[in-house]
Amino acid sequence: MSNEEIPKDYDFKKEKFWEKKWEDEDIYRYIGDGSRPRYIIDTPPPYPTGLIHLGHVLNWVYIDMNARYRRLKGHDVLFPQGWDCHGLPTEVKVEETHGIKKNDVSRAQFREYCVDLTTKNIASMKSQMKAMGFSQDWNREFITMTPEYRKRTQYSFLKMYEEGLIYQGIHPVNWCPRCETAIAFAEVEYSDNTTFLNYVNFPPAVDDSYDDIVSSQSSGKQASPNDEGILIATTRPELMAACVAVVIHPEDERYTHLLGKYVEVPLSHQKVKIIADEEVDPEFGTGAVMICTFGDKTDVSWVNKYDLEIIDIMDETGILTEAAGRYAGMDLPSAKKQTIEDLDAEGYLLKQEQVDQNVGQCWRCKTPIEILVKKQWFVAVRELIKKTKDAAEEMNWVPEHMKSRMVNWADSMEWDWCISRQRIFATPIPVWYCKDCGKVILPDVEDLPIDPTQDKPKHACECGCEEFIPEEDVLDTWMDSSISPLSIAGWPNEDYINHFPADIRPQGHDIIRTWAFYTTLRCLALTGQKPFSDIVINGMVFGEDGYKMSKSRGNVIGPEEVIEQYGADALRTWAANSVPGSDVIFDWKDIKHGYRFLRKFWNAFRFISMQIFDEKVSYDEIKDDLGPLDLWILSKLNNLNKNVDKAFAEYNFADTISSIEGFFWHDFCDEYIEAVKYRLYTDVSDESKRAAKYTLRCVVETSLKLLAPIVPFFVEEVYQYFDNQSIHTTSWPEVIEELISEEMEVKGETTVELIDEVRRFKSASKIPLNAELSEVNVYTSNNDLIDVFNQFDDDIKGTLKINNLEISSGKPEVHEKTIEVEPDMSQIGPKFKGDAGKIIGYLKSTDIEEIANVLDESHELTIGEIVVPEDMLNIKKEIVGASGKKVDILQSENLDMIVEVIR
Repeated sequence: MSNEEIPKDYDFKKEKFWEKKWEDEDIYRYIGDGSRPRYIIDTPPPYPTGLIHLGHVLNWVYIDMNARYRRLKGHDVLFPQGWDCHGLPTEVKVEETHGIKKNDVSRAQFREYCVDLTTKNIASMKSQMKAMGFSQDWNREFITMTPEYRKRTQYSFLKMYEEGLIYQGIHPVNWCPRCETAIAFAEVEYSDNTTFLNYVNFPPAVDDSYDDIVSSQSSGKQASPNDEGILIATTRPELMAACVAVVIHPEDERYTHLLGKYVEVPLSHQKVKIIADEEVDPEFGTGAVMICTFGDKTDVSWVNKYDLEIIDIMDETGILTEAAGRYAGMDLPSAKKQTIEDLDAEGYLLKQEQVDQNVGQCWRCKTPIEILVKKQWFVAVRELIKKTKDAAEEMNWVPEHMKSRMVNWADSMEWDWCISRQRIFATPIPVWYCKDCGKVILPDVEDLPIDPTQDKPKHACECGCEEFIPEEDVLDTWMDSSISPLSIAGWPNEDYINHFPADIRPQGHDIIRTWAFYTTLRCLALTGQKPFSDIVINGMVFGEDGYKMSKSRGNVIGPEEVIEQYGADALRTWAANSVPGSDVIFDWKDIKHGYRFLRKFWNAFRFISMQIFDEKVSYDEIKDDLGPLDLWILSKLNNLNKNVDKAFAEYNFADTISSIEGFFWHDFCDEYIEAVKYRLYTDVSDESKRAAKYTLRCVVETSLKLLAPIVPFFVEEVYQYFDNQSIHTTSWPEVIEELISEEMEVKGETTVELIDEVRRFKSASKIPLNAELSEVNVYTSNNDLIDVFNQFDDDIKGTLKINNLEISSGKPEVHEKTIEVEPDMSQIGPKFKGDAGKIIGYLKSTDIEEIANVLDESHELTIGEIVVPEDMLNIKKEIVGASGKKVDILQSENLDMIVEVIR
């Protein structure tokens, strides 16, 4: 091995070479034979959008570092990759791409569009993941749109249905008019909005003799808008046609006299009763609230509580029905605008106030959601809440505080989980209905997966009917992804228990209430066990401007842009240098720092490469020959090994990269390599040289393995010079406990401080660092320092090129010596004029020591009748030591020592 064989610069473009080599050699394949302890990762299956973003990078670098670390620690790691294909994101994209709505083409054609798009996007994202160096076992890839995965999802549906945990019912549900489907509460996102609070007079009903709580019919006698009734403040006036009651607080003295009476709803003119409920906030608006079917969850609660009539005011597309009267056929925004205009024109609208509101919207298309009464399929969430919370408590959450997000979400669940969707590209609900009796017909397990719109039941209904109505609704995509740990384990095959529960669930904090919650709930329902032991949460990625990355802000940086300029490993160092659970700002300077560190490592490796490959010796062969600085750096190395090992095990990734960088860059490159050069290139004993070479190789090789989970391409490129074997198939470096010495580390740091003091002096004095110093004397009153410096004597002398080094107790004997006195002609000329020559002659002809003595005594020179003050002379002095030689004095700020340097 010669230095010429190693390129001068590290070429990150070689990452492509290693990517292909790893794939060809299948080095990340999960064996699963039980010969090694298993480590199972419940990998997030992303939506196949076609591009991975920096949020993906952050999450998957965490996963990949952990997977690589566990392999080095001897585990058989199952790191699969899944794709959560189904649901709204793909359908919305297909509709946009083809300029259609889902019902504009046949179900089969629409599904084919979705499959084609998904297949293309998966291939693109898979390529990007490989470029990032992620070490998935692609033999274990799972795709939720495949028959195998749909079979598991449908089987889980049947099992929970048979146990009464899935049921069908007619209930209010969150509805997206744009996507024309029900969505779960966990899929509702909230955004801030500004709107108007409209103050509308509901006049007293002309005929107040009604027996029911509500009469949706007008009596024919309409109240006057000018009759003072009850004032309602509403942000949804377009829903007034669906008003079925007005509710007030029972102790609100403004309205208690109206309880039991009726008011007339403006414009639609139905008569509704005034009822009391303690949930009304008397301080908000006017303290009186109209109950509409349905404006929000509170309306649903009151309708159920008081058995109120339900008026279906809108259809699945958000268009108002005939029940809306004059506004039938309008969309909601148009109806709202027209309603406000009519209220104002007809005298019902008293005033408007601008207010901020939190609007629930579809998490995919961002359309405001509505609440419709629909026949849907539900998971009986509330029956499993306690078990889900107990399981959350059993898991190790990183960071711990993220657990509260799931527990609080579980406590907030008021409705069961609506799992049916009125879409096409998803796992079909495996159900038919008997055409005669309406009975639910289920398929046999061995026939799964089935599509009820294409397949038929094998047997007639119990009533004898052989005609069936297929269920056209499909399952919520979370019904697919929430069994990911079970699918990875091979459930429902009996041996799934060998791989379940998973060891870890890595995911973002934005899907705790969906993926984490649903997975825990479903796995408990299907197996009675929690789905994983550890759950590690990553944060979101923000742009350099401090805002969450978004196309609208123009602050999005794609990983491919970073890879093109600096390579994947530099991007991985950015991701590694973050804390689980915390949001991360992307900054180019962090990428550049990571890239500089890799180049620093490469340059150091290349520099010492000619010395470390000529002979390989073991620790046992060399341990008695190790010098003091060898023992210092090796103690630090072994302590680093222990600390990095612990940090990886506890997912403290930022601690791993920062501590490795600090050690290698400062302690090893800046200090040890500089200190060991003299042993490599000068005439020292063979034992000392071999010890130095062993230490250099040990530090580099060990550091490579510590870095392997973080920068896999780089370490593989360097490690090829050590071994033909991939570094990623080796073991975590062994800790040599007997090398760990706090005493030696303190002594080494002390010695390094002395060396750095003199090196700084050389640099400041423009003296080349490799230039020899005639003599260095170190003075101290600390006997321990004397012992340390005497112990490290050879390293101090060799590193600093000192011919003679003396370590002494006490302080140096030094004094100032005047070596030159010159006239300051800018002062002497104007003042002494013609006598200036006498002064110059005297300074040239008189001994310098005599002049110095006179000046020390009187601070002036007397030349005949001429008196020259000291401040008219340029006096140059130097410090002289006890030997009479010129010295430089260095005063350490950190150590009790004074250094005397004789050049």
